[in-house]
Amino acid sequence: MLAIIGGTGLTKLPGLSITHRQVIRTPYGEPSGPLTFGDLDGHPVVFLARHGHGHTIPPHLVNYRANIWALHAQKVSHVVSVATVGGIHAALSPGRMALPDQIIDYTHGRETTFADYGDKPVSHLDFTWPYCADMRQRCITALEKAGERFMNGGIYASVQGPRLETKAEINRLATDGADMVGMTGMPEAYLAREIGLCYAAVAVSVNWAAGRGDSATAISAEVIEATLNDVMGRLRGVLKNLACMSYGEDAPAGNGGTCSV
Repeated sequence: MLAIIGGTGLTKLPGLSITHRQVIRTPYGEPSGPLTFGDLDGHPVVFLARHGHGHTIPPHLVNYRANIWALHAQKVSHVVSVATVGGIHAALSPGRMALPDQIIDYTHGRETTFADYGDKPVSHLDFTWPYCADMRQRCITALEKAGERFMNGGIYASVQGPRLETKAEINRLATDGADMVGMTGMPEAYLAREIGLCYAAVAVSVNWAAGRGDSATAISAEVIEATLNDVMGRLRGVLKNLACMSYGEDAPAGNGGTCSV
């Protein structure tokens, strides 16, 4: 089954025919909210709002471990994260989407692993390519079917938040090679890898990063809101395309044969 983690601007999933909501208890505390089960364009999905109902949980206080564990406990196989970002790369103007293939983690103080290292040997999990290739390919197909022009690849800089960055910080991130900046990419991506979920992110640029484009002197909240209203409508089509693909244990990537797109 496909899970959708909604970020800023996607605290609920329009078009989802809800069958039930379920509160999940985890060994790591409470997830951001109940899991919402339903059908999207006739196909089963489970949805979780990363920042909780009403967008009340800031990125540094999200219980990423509980969120990922809860999805895994419901036999989810694939996860798409919807992540709003600030565009650093020239191709990521507000309203454009991207499928990052790399991450640089600048966060601190977050719970980053499920491992309990009390009396067990330390393990070092490969994270060379942080996103699942199968899920990324599904996202590529879904974006193409929706007619979206998107950036395939790119480096996601995951920062602490909740404040936005300074111009100097964005310049530093650009020097480090970052193409976009967001606040929730880590440790979410690693936890999904650690627990065995096939995870990828669709990054949505909602503003130029500080010091770039029309954010040269300040980042406008009004511009962000207007961009969110526009792009989230388009994103629904992408998610419907994703939902109609097969997600069985041995399902091939791509169109599962039942898509109406």
